[in-house]
Amino acid sequence: MKDETSGWWKQALEDFSTAQFNFRGKKYKYASFLCQQAIEKAFKALLLERTGGFRKVHDLVLLGREVELPDNLLKAIKELTLAYVYSRYPDVKQEKKLKEKSSHFLDVSEEVLKWVKERLFGSN
Repeated sequence: MKDETSGWWKQALEDFSTAQFNFRGKKYKYASFLCQQAIEKAFKALLLERTGGFRKVHDLVLLGREVELPDNLLKAIKELTLAYVYSRYPDVKQEKKLKEKSSHFLDVSEEVLKWVKERLFGSN
């Protein structure tokens, strides 16, 4: 694995771990944001490894298509892309049932990270 890829992958894992920590601390908005960040960085790690670069975008669906994420996971991450916006700005309409959404985002993120890991490291 390339050094640069490794840095992005490690940051993705740290973001996911911090998302879990924030969820346990009832900071659901931040947990959701960090789930989005974890997936974005994981996709960028995979793109770096495969192609040597990536687009500087935050759209998980667009990045997911570039890494050929399966349709069921593309559908699952579509809503998580929005967390990048509503978790950061107070003037954007806030999500209802944020605890439930955040819990769902953690589950989706875990599944996507597992998918990326299998492509970066094999099925070990």
